[in-house]
Amino acid sequence: MATILVIGSGLGGLLAAVRAADAGHRVVLVTKSVLPESNTRYAQGGIAAALFRDDSVDAHVLDTLRAGAGLCDPAAVQVLCAEGPARVRDLIRFGVDFDRDESGVARGLEAAHSRSRVVHAGGDATGAAVEAALVATVRRRAAIEVHEHTMLVDLILDRGEVVGARMLGPNGVQFSLTADAVILATGGAGALYTHTTNPVVATGDGVAAAYRAGASVADAEFYQFHPTALAVPGTPLVSEAVRGEGAVLRDQLGERFMLTEHPDAELAPRDVVARAIARQMERQNGAPVLLDATGLGRDLLETRFPTITAACRAAGLDWAVEPIPVAPAAHYWMGGVETDTWARTSLPGLFAVGEVARTGAHGANRLASNSLLEAAVFADRAVRALGQPWPIHTHTTPTQIFDATQPADLYRPMVETALLPTDLKTLINRRQLQRLLWDCAGVHRSGTGLRSAAAILGDWSSPPATSTSVAALEDRNLLDLARLLVAAALAREESRGAHFRADFSETRLELAWSRSQSLELVPAKEAIAC
Repeated sequence: MATILVIGSGLGGLLAAVRAADAGHRVVLVTKSVLPESNTRYAQGGIAAALFRDDSVDAHVLDTLRAGAGLCDPAAVQVLCAEGPARVRDLIRFGVDFDRDESGVARGLEAAHSRSRVVHAGGDATGAAVEAALVATVRRRAAIEVHEHTMLVDLILDRGEVVGARMLGPNGVQFSLTADAVILATGGAGALYTHTTNPVVATGDGVAAAYRAGASVADAEFYQFHPTALAVPGTPLVSEAVRGEGAVLRDQLGERFMLTEHPDAELAPRDVVARAIARQMERQNGAPVLLDATGLGRDLLETRFPTITAACRAAGLDWAVEPIPVAPAAHYWMGGVETDTWARTSLPGLFAVGEVARTGAHGANRLASNSLLEAAVFADRAVRALGQPWPIHTHTTPTQIFDATQPADLYRPMVETALLPTDLKTLINRRQLQRLLWDCAGVHRSGTGLRSAAAILGDWSSPPATSTSVAALEDRNLLDLARLLVAAALAREESRGAHFRADFSETRLELAWSRSQSLELVPAKEAIAC
């Protein structure tokens, strides 16, 4: 029996914990907030899977590859789509009650899908239904020890292998947890941006910790902006499924503008729609565009989309009788900790599942409703890979014992070192960082803006790793990740998927590769105890 440390309590973390416990392992599950709080909880659209007779794995693979803009790993996509149906059936066995109609399990059509294959629960509350079912399942497993309000600070390595993590407990005291394997499931980093659909806990803790420990991080430049967040405080998500049901986008004059942007109009891939909305907003002096769902009828809107209906009402809007204002918001990070098709990272002992991982399944632009599917598929595979030999990676890992909670002079960047100066002076300000990335590394980018952002980020310093403040440790992570993202965006001199540069507006065939970034850890003069 091994001890498995699972960090994060979204679909990926919860399913990994359950699977590991059922395989006979002792599981320690930690989460920064309460157990049900995660990005999963807020997912609306559903889960895409080839479950129906008029669909196929091959069709789902093709749609995923097309959306990924030439940067998907075909092997990862095949795994995702081939194993997806079985994982959806697992969720049903764990208690997820997907919506039904006269034909059985109900399904919807979303942007860039060639088939109606997206299953949903509670109308537009799929994530909440999945989270509730898996939380209940975790609580029924005696082998799972749960620590809430416990934040990942850094990973602990021994001779190049991850052997645990440094944590900040609810009492404000840092402590270490050791394990035979660590599964990162900490989600994304929407807090990098001023406008995001993510909850406040999404500060990229897992990607930052893995990067500092020397793990390979890839595709950091590819951040997906959901085209339609409600343009009110809090930017609640308005699911792609609304447009799948027939809602359309209009400018301030009431005219549809997507008809001239793409053959699929409102059902074009997310990056296309987000950029088109951003351009239209520029023509309107920054005013949001309008999502017109009035043709769907009140009954369908309230039954199929109760969460969005409630958000509209809270904002004083009635979307059954009038179009609602929408604008893009940071939604999902295609980049992350680089893994193979078994969720193994470049550091032995460290797995990554869900949004924290870069599996290669999403490429440069994730297909709608593939995110929960990816978390389920690769969480299952991570547990099946426990105890198996670790693959040999092309870049070397540290050979000395290394604890990333120690001073920063124990490591140095291998790439874009100019962005990480040693004489940092100004302490990071989160709101300024978010505004900077929104303006310079958001939906539209340019070399000039990115270089300006790099210079500003280079002048900021992080709070110390020894801090006992959750907010300070999150700021430390956000600064590391902002530098990674900007460096990667500068290096990719083309436009592809979610990454658009005004100075390199075309896609270049020779750049159909993923950029990996990692730290070369400089050995400490003496071994550091774990």
